[in-house]
Amino acid sequence: MQLLKLFLLLPIFIFVSCSSTKTINIQDDSTTQATLWVQNSAEYKAITTQTYASALRNLPLPMEDSFWTASLNQEENDAFMGLPPAIILDIDETVLDNSPFQTRMIKQGSDFNIEAWNAWCKEAKAEAISGAVEFTQYAAREGITIFYISNRGFEVEDATRQNLIEKGFPVSSTMDNIMTNGEEPGWTSSKIERRKQVEENYRVIMMFGDDLNDFLPAKEVSQKKRADLVDEYSDYFGRRWYILPNPVYGSWEQALYDFNSELSEEEKDDKIRKRLNSKSEN
Repeated sequence: MQLLKLFLLLPIFIFVSCSSTKTINIQDDSTTQATLWVQNSAEYKAITTQTYASALRNLPLPMEDSFWTASLNQEENDAFMGLPPAIILDIDETVLDNSPFQTRMIKQGSDFNIEAWNAWCKEAKAEAISGAVEFTQYAAREGITIFYISNRGFEVEDATRQNLIEKGFPVSSTMDNIMTNGEEPGWTSSKIERRKQVEENYRVIMMFGDDLNDFLPAKEVSQKKRADLVDEYSDYFGRRWYILPNPVYGSWEQALYDFNSELSEEEKDDKIRKRLNSKSEN
């Protein structure tokens, strides 16, 4: 009888042991820590609120200065000066918070896949990033056209539009101001062609994003070059360009591995260790 009880309890013991091990792994996982910071830290909310509040205070500057542009392409000539003003914003982790999707993957122990991502987008449940609604509403009232350039696929654009409207973002009923990946020929994840289309008809006065590629081409660019680009355009950040924090994912992570997706886990670990700077000789 005692042996039978022990046998019946054994699966419970194994389940509890496995669950405990998984909990420890979750706590040690860098993605989990980053997601926890986004969802729970007052500091994250303070940063995004501060970013949009700063942009709102600066908004009179480009409205009064027809020479002002946030577009590197428009700086090449002065044809943009007579165009109406517009602001370009990324969507994910810039105006909409997708950390619940990240949380689902963590709890399921799964990696990113496009089917699950599209399903999440179609739920239209993402919350607004703090400060974003107030800023975009104010800008729209001032006569500034808002454009959302996103690498979400065109197949989820309708759900994305619904999500934005429900959260209070200005979405046009007379024109398509949501520009998604693959919506038109040549509209790729680089966003270059989509920005050019806006630049042809509007004076772009501000841009917002959570990735360097939301402002200028930075794909397949080395980590050092990316840092050099930030130095080169330091006058843009905080005036023309506003970047939001995203410690969960982005091209910054790919840059750690020199954009080499074929690295083994051991090679990735070696890259990370070399990136860590302890200011010591060891």
